[in-house]
Amino acid sequence: MSSSPLTSSDAIVSTAAGRAAARVTTFSVILSLSFCHMLNDLMQSLVPALYPILKTSYGLSFGQIGVITLAFQCTASMLQPVVGIYTDRRPQPYSLTIGIGFTLVGLLCMSRAGSYPAILLAAALIGMGSSVFHPEASRVARMAAGGRYGLAQSLFQVGGNVGSASGPLLAAFVVVPHGQSSIAWFAVAALVAIVILLQVGGWYARQRGTTRSVTRGRADAPARAPALPPRRVALAMAVLVALLFSKNVYSASLGSYYALYLMAKFQLPVQTAQIYLFLFLVGIVIGTIAGGAVGDRIGRIPVMWFSILGALPFALILPYANLFWTGVLAVLIAMIMASAFSAILVYAQDLLPGRVGLISGMFYGVSFGLGGLGAAALGWLADWTSITTVYRLTPFLLLLGLLTAFLPRRLERM
Repeated sequence: MSSSPLTSSDAIVSTAAGRAAARVTTFSVILSLSFCHMLNDLMQSLVPALYPILKTSYGLSFGQIGVITLAFQCTASMLQPVVGIYTDRRPQPYSLTIGIGFTLVGLLCMSRAGSYPAILLAAALIGMGSSVFHPEASRVARMAAGGRYGLAQSLFQVGGNVGSASGPLLAAFVVVPHGQSSIAWFAVAALVAIVILLQVGGWYARQRGTTRSVTRGRADAPARAPALPPRRVALAMAVLVALLFSKNVYSASLGSYYALYLMAKFQLPVQTAQIYLFLFLVGIVIGTIAGGAVGDRIGRIPVMWFSILGALPFALILPYANLFWTGVLAVLIAMIMASAFSAILVYAQDLLPGRVGLISGMFYGVSFGLGGLGAAALGWLADWTSITTVYRLTPFLLLLGLLTAFLPRRLERM
């Protein structure tokens, strides 16, 4: 005899059980994603950490260094929205491992690159890894968030920040003593990430197959009508992109050239400058965690106000400080500015419900792309003037934070 359909009470019990199961697995999934994000970005961060070595070994100018960043970040920025659009329609749980695979291949190519074009190709392959990994990983993090979207995105993002912070330190104590070819040793990190992401992909596939009723209306739901009129959505998205522009171009001036700035101004050796860069990136880790948690409690817009405008006074002072205060100010700037990203991302996801892949891909892509364009432009400006001049001019970009006033407040989810 065929089984009878579920009664409404059975359906309620089944749905409740699904919700309880989702809560049990939430942090294990998010932390697994965060750990793999750490490994992925650790490998990627070896690229800017290698800049002092590459500059010396190949006689590169600041402009050529900026083009390496451009090659890396443009492949990431151009492809991420495309990947996001595709996975919104056809989510691909196991695409996470493919992204790490691209990063692995790019890293191995970078370890063997013997010319400037080969370096650019390797950097572009590493960027492709980001374009595949980030949109779907961000979707899974939101799916496992249990409503705490800011915290989930911050935990996911902070893994990347820890990886980015570790890269310069590892470069200082592993790559600098052993040379460019030693970055191939970090292929082990890619293999570990692939094993973990296969497990995460299996969890995601099971969730989609057995708990669609639980996740309907959440991260992998079909696109729904925005909560605001299209013109207001377009205006808000433009403001968010402008905030990312100000944040990421200034961050590019520190992330790409901070070690070189310290070496030029204070005559620091490479390893000591890399330690200062590590401390700057640790500040980004702290700010990212704090920004997500605070945004869930008080709202996204106050975090955006504080993040961009709060860093302005310190950014203006930094070019005139001595070595000690340069290190302190750089860490403070990193902490304050990093708090904005999860707030901007979650706010954008709420603007266009059901478009998590597109929004994640677009904003991670815009973030990479603006950073790459900014690094290239600032490199040419540094060649034309000086790196100190760059640090005196770029803080004024943070005044674009005033555009936060145009964001609609009724979208906030407290």
